[in-house]
Amino acid sequence: MERKTVTVKSIKSAKSVVSNLTLTIALFSLPLYAQTETPSDLNVQTIQMNKVEIQEQSQEAASDLTGFAELPAKKLPISTTKVSEKKIQENNIQRLADVTKLEASTTDSYNATGYWDMLNIRGYTLDNRNNYRREGLPISAESYIPLDNKSNIEILKGLSGVQAGASAPGGLVNYVVKRPTGKNIQDIHTEFTDSGDALVAADVAAQMKDADQFGYRLNLAQEKLDPHLKNAEGSRSLVSLAGDWRLPKESLVEAEVEWSRRSQPSQSGFSLLGTKLPDPVDPNLNLNNQAWSQPVVFSGLTSTLRFTQVISAPWSWSIIAGVQSLSTDDRLAYAYGCTKDNAYDRFCSDGTFDMYDYRSENESRVTQAVKLNLQGQVNTAAVRHDLNIGVLGSAMKERYQRQAYNYAGVGNVQGTGVGTANPAQNDEATNRDAGSAELFITDSMQFERWRAWLGVRYTYIDRSSVRTDGSRPTSYTQTFPIPWAALSYDFEKCMAYISAGEGLESFVTPNKSGYTNRGQYLDDVRSKQIEIGLRGGELISWSVAAFRIQRPVVEDQKPNYQVDGEDEHRGIEVQSAMALGRWEVGTSLMGLQATRQGSSLNSAVNGHMPVNVPTNALRLNVNYQVPGVSGLNINSRMVHEGERAVVSDNSIMIPAWTRFDAGLSYSQAGLIGKKTTIRFSVENLADQRYWRESPTQYGHIYLYPGEARSLVLSLDALL
Repeated sequence: MERKTVTVKSIKSAKSVVSNLTLTIALFSLPLYAQTETPSDLNVQTIQMNKVEIQEQSQEAASDLTGFAELPAKKLPISTTKVSEKKIQENNIQRLADVTKLEASTTDSYNATGYWDMLNIRGYTLDNRNNYRREGLPISAESYIPLDNKSNIEILKGLSGVQAGASAPGGLVNYVVKRPTGKNIQDIHTEFTDSGDALVAADVAAQMKDADQFGYRLNLAQEKLDPHLKNAEGSRSLVSLAGDWRLPKESLVEAEVEWSRRSQPSQSGFSLLGTKLPDPVDPNLNLNNQAWSQPVVFSGLTSTLRFTQVISAPWSWSIIAGVQSLSTDDRLAYAYGCTKDNAYDRFCSDGTFDMYDYRSENESRVTQAVKLNLQGQVNTAAVRHDLNIGVLGSAMKERYQRQAYNYAGVGNVQGTGVGTANPAQNDEATNRDAGSAELFITDSMQFERWRAWLGVRYTYIDRSSVRTDGSRPTSYTQTFPIPWAALSYDFEKCMAYISAGEGLESFVTPNKSGYTNRGQYLDDVRSKQIEIGLRGGELISWSVAAFRIQRPVVEDQKPNYQVDGEDEHRGIEVQSAMALGRWEVGTSLMGLQATRQGSSLNSAVNGHMPVNVPTNALRLNVNYQVPGVSGLNINSRMVHEGERAVVSDNSIMIPAWTRFDAGLSYSQAGLIGKKTTIRFSVENLADQRYWRESPTQYGHIYLYPGEARSLVLSLDALL
C-alpha cells in the first residue's frame, strides 16, 4: 500500500479498471558463475560445477521482453540480462531486490523487509504499476512476487517505451514461469539460516503416461520467515501448477495458475537526525516494534492461458490472456517526521520522531490483459525482414477501504519509544482505474552483416480515479506513438550497434483545491535515450554499452504541478565472463553520471545528482574448483556501490560501501537420489555496517542499513 505523508493525509493511491478489457554479468555465486545470460539467447554458455565444460543450451521459450522474440538476445541492439533458475538457487535470491547483488545496473530503491520490491535501473526507479510483466503481460508489482516457480527473471536495461508503452525510463522486468520440459523432474530444496529462517520447496514435472503430448509442472513452497531483523517473524506459502498440451498440426496450449500468501511485519526506515547523517545503526533494529504492530499480508492468485499455432514455417501466431488478483493488508507503526522541529521529511535532531498507526485493510488490485501477435519472416530482394506485429489490451482496477493514518505518539531511534494504538479508519483512500489498447510492430531488416531495426507502439490509455467517499473524481485519455530505431553490424567475433528511442510517462495534476489546472494530465512527458554498444566473445564473453537518457522531471509544488527541467543520466556498463582452468571470473560494472538541470521552481538542485542514485556499482564474482575433490567449489563475491545523495542539493551524501560474500558448494551424484548439491554461504562476511540506500518516498527521507552477516545452508536433491 502506498504509505502517506504527514502533510498530505491522503497520498495518491493506486490506479485501475477500465470499462472493458481491450483486445487485443556476467555473474556467478554459490557457486558463483562468471557468465552473462540473456533472455532468448539460443547460445548461452553454462559451466558445469565439477569440471570446466562449455555446453550449448537447448532453445528456450521465446521471450516477450524485447519485442524481438524470434531473435536471440545476444544479436539484439539493446541491453538485457537474464537471471536464470540456476542463478536464483545458487545465489540465494529470495526476492527481486536480491538481483542487485548480481547485476551492477540494478540497485535498491526503497527495499524494506516485509514489503514489495522496488528496483532502480540505470538510476531510474521502475514504476510498480507499469514496468513489470509476467509471461509478457502487464501485472501490478505492488505485492510480493514469489520466485520458487519462476524459471527466469528477464531484465531490460534502458528505455522501455516500445516494449511497454507508458512506463518509467530505466528498464523493464519480466517474470517467466516454470513450465514442463518434456522430462520428469522430482526436486526437493531445503534452506536454513542462522537466524532461524527455514524453507522447504518441491519442484515436480512429468509427461503423462501414454500421452506424451501433455505435461505438467508443480511447485510447492512453505517458509518460516525469521530474519535477523527483529520483530519481523512471519510465514509464506506457494502452490503453482503449469501444464501444456501439444495438439496436432503444430498447435500448443499452455496454462498455469499460481497462488501465494506472505505474512510478515515490514521494516520502518531510519532517517536524518535534523541536518545530520547518523552513523550506520544496528541493522537488526526494527522501529516497527510496537506491541500493536501487525504484519503486512500479501495474497495473490494469478493465471495465464496461451495458444500458439504454427501457420507455416517461419510464421506463427499466438494469443495469451492473463488475470492477476491481489489482496493486501498493509499495516505499520510508521516512523515519520518531527512536529517539534517542524520538519516532516526527517527525524528530530535529538533522535525522536512522530509515530503513526497506519492500516489499510483489504486492498484489492485486479489486472487483466490479452495479447495477440503474429511473427515471421519475409524477403524483399536481398533484405530479410523478421516481423512481430500485435495488439495488447489491459485493464487495471484498484479498490480500497478507508484507512487509518493516526498519530500514535513519539518514538526514538533506540527503538524504546512506546506508542498507543490508534486504528480508527477515518482517512479516505483513492480508487483508481486504468485501461490501455496498444498496437505494436517491430521489424528487423538484415542485409548481409548489416541489420536495421525499427519499432513503434501506438498506445491509447484511459485512466480515472475517485476518493473512497466519492469526492475528487477525475478522468482523462491519451493517445500517443512511441518510436524506436537501431542499426547494427555483425563482425566475425563481435557485434556493434547504435539505438535511439523514446518513452512516455503519464501524470495528472492532483484534483485538489489550490492547484492550477487540477485534474488535468501533463501532455507528452517524453524521455529520450541513445545507446551505443559492442559485445562478443565465446569462451570469454564480454559486452560494453554507453547510454544517455534524458527525462522530464514533474515537480509537485502547490499550486504548481508541471514539468520543471529534466534529469540526464549518462553511463557505461561493462560485463565480462571467463573460464581460466579451474578459475571462473565474472564482472559487472556500471559508471553513472546523473544530473538534474533546467529547474525553475528550485534552481538549487541544478547541476546536482538525483537522490538515491549511486555514482558507480561493481559486482565481482570468483569461483574456484578444488582439485582432487570432484564437485567441490569455493566461491566469493564483492558488491560495491558508490556514494549516493540523501538530499536534492547534495549537501548530505551516504558514503560508498563494499561488501564481501563467500561460500562453498559440493555437488555429487548418488548422495540422495540422482544428484545432490549442498551449499553454504556467508553474506556480509565482515559484518560491516553501512547505509545501503537513501530513498525519498512519500515525502520523507529514508535510510536503510545493509543487512547483518548471515549464514545460509541449503540442500538440493534431484530424486
